[in-house]
Amino acid sequence: MLVVSLMRLGDQEERLRKQFPDVAFEFYKHPSVLPREVQEKMDILISYHAEVDEEFIESSPNLKWIAWYATGVNTLPFKLINQKGIQVTNAKGVHAQQLSEFLFAFILDDYKQLKEVYKEQEQQIYNSKRTTQSIENQVILFLGTGVIAKRAAQVAKVFGMKTIGINTSGRKVDQFDQTFLLRERATIYQEADIIVNLLPETKETYHLLTSEDFKAMNAHTLFINIGRGTITKEDTIVSALKNKWIRKAYLDVFEKEPLNDNSELYDIDNVYLTSHITGNGENNKSKATDIFINNLKSFLNKKPLIENLVDIDKGY
Repeated sequence: MLVVSLMRLGDQEERLRKQFPDVAFEFYKHPSVLPREVQEKMDILISYHAEVDEEFIESSPNLKWIAWYATGVNTLPFKLINQKGIQVTNAKGVHAQQLSEFLFAFILDDYKQLKEVYKEQEQQIYNSKRTTQSIENQVILFLGTGVIAKRAAQVAKVFGMKTIGINTSGRKVDQFDQTFLLRERATIYQEADIIVNLLPETKETYHLLTSEDFKAMNAHTLFINIGRGTITKEDTIVSALKNKWIRKAYLDVFEKEPLNDNSELYDIDNVYLTSHITGNGENNKSKATDIFINNLKSFLNKKPLIENLVDIDKGY
């Protein structure tokens, strides 16, 4: 049994070798340095690289399982993977704490006016009269009700917020006061003070949010995107901000990445940008390896993979 990782995993490499002494592990920094003879023999692949494309899959005749060390799997060639009967697992849940922390950093930065306070500091202004809004009783609406959204909604409820979830089926989900169908979203926007996108990228969600969506939101809405940038076209979010269809946005993901240095987003004063960093956590590899180990035990015993198996037809 040969397991190949297309990234170095630090102390997780020795952890894997010790726990599975009868399994051969090989670790490489990047797909570009993977020897062809190793690629042809590998049974299991650990990666999150865009280079794992159709050509790569075709050149991996013995591949049975891709352990994707990220949540989003939208770059994988699912049609070919399905044809070849390759199983895929992802790192769903690994980033839940990290993204939730960033989400509330953004929300509190806005509601507590921390950027304005810092500007006063720079100008040596001592303003003890400033009063800020509480997030208690604010309504936060999540586009997507997966693991990350559930963790964030749990935190929101600690703050005394009302939580609304929108998903494809309208099914009830723990930590959400109400849930609605994705197609009902336009009728629900007006209830929300904060709207957070956490939907995966699929055929159904690609460019899902149009100008009509943003126009249907409250003018005081704070929009936060820590899901997928392709949920909307860049010019659509630019128009929403310029025309004040929404009050402000915090964006960590973009339609095209890296963000073009000529992007209009850099010149708009009611948006704050981070460079797709909200999921970057120092413990990500350890948490993803926990998932991999649970699945590898089942795989070696010829049992079904038990955690984070990706539905090939749905793409997540």
